[in-house]
Amino acid sequence: MGYIYLFTGEGAGKTTNALGLALRSLGHRHKVVIIQFMKWWKNTGEYKIQKKLKPYYKVYQFGAPGWLKIDSKKKKTEKFGKTEFKTRKAEKIDRKYALNGLEKAGEIMLKEKPNLLVLDEINLAVHSKLLTIKEVLDFLKKVTKKTTIVMTGRYAPKALVKRADFVDVINVIKHPKHIPAQKGIQY
Repeated sequence: MGYIYLFTGEGAGKTTNALGLALRSLGHRHKVVIIQFMKWWKNTGEYKIQKKLKPYYKVYQFGAPGWLKIDSKKKKTEKFGKTEFKTRKAEKIDRKYALNGLEKAGEIMLKEKPNLLVLDEINLAVHSKLLTIKEVLDFLKKVTKKTTIVMTGRYAPKALVKRADFVDVINVIKHPKHIPAQKGIQY
């Protein structure tokens, strides 16, 4: 234990990979905590299942409603399932949420000592300047031998790639022009 995994790349499945590790951990009655950066939407399978998996599994979300405009090519709205969200520029509140998420992750790691701590979308939070590389590296210095860390999100900075023990890049080979948002698959 105590390793750091990093899933990054343009392809879909970074969070899904982390959730696969979480499921495997839960099968051994290990404690799993997921900190979701930049996420607020509670209609996802990984969020909804936590009641059934108590006391071994918990998800904390640290994001303001709305998707942040990361790429200038992105549309002004994003459709997820039947719900449409407006994209917006990052604001001070988004940095505050991200800092609160990193602080909560540190508290949980030291007090609750989970076997697996997932920092979902932390790479994108760094890319969006909601967290600094130094803040994340300082957090990673505190990782205990009991806790394995998983960091997800596209645009992982080189410093986090260098710090991680395992790095997987997920690339797009092929997908439909319009990606359907299927309940239980994409969310």
